[in-house]
Amino acid sequence: MRIFIVIILLLSALGSVNAKEVVVKIFKKQFIPAEIIIEAGDTVIWKNVEKRQYHNVWFKQLVKEEPDYIFPGESYQRTFSKPGDFAYECGPHPKMVGVVKVVTRQ
Repeated sequence: MRIFIVIILLLSALGSVNAKEVVVKIFKKQFIPAEIIIEAGDTVIWKNVEKRQYHNVWFKQLVKEEPDYIFPGESYQRTFSKPGDFAYECGPHPKMVGVVKVVTRQ
């Protein structure tokens, strides 16, 4: 029984080892890069590197209410578990747009 538990734990750890974190900077009212391609299980971290301006990351197709603001020096992260194209925008600045394309993990 112990061997079975150890094997399960090892397999779980291997799955998370392959997951990556990808950083999108928020600067000069832009998401940089505006389009990214990641694998299912990866996490995207949006970092606000502005000096004074607040923003947010709003996936309107997933969340109807506008999310909290990300102030300078703060960040927001989201892990994507399923493949698909996920468009987002900044609520206070709707011309700021981006997309996360999630593909099946190889």
